[in-house]
Amino acid sequence: MLAISEYREVFLKYLKEKITIKEPANLYEPMVYILGLGGKRLRPVLVLMATEIFDKDYKKALDASLAIEIFHN
Repeated sequence: MLAISEYREVFLKYLKEKITIKEPANLYEPMVYILGLGGKRLRPVLVLMATEIFDKDYKKALDASLAIEIFHN
């Protein structure tokens, strides 16, 4: 199991890859803005950690962790 900071770095890298401004811009720009503000990103980290607790590859839960972070904000 990775350290919390390592899970956070993995998630932040994934977040940067996935979050881009698309069309319609008035829908995506606020989402990109809010997610770009930063934060601890504890919720997605907990999703990744829980995945490993159940002996699964945490990388398969990156989409779920992103969904948790988007819907939380």
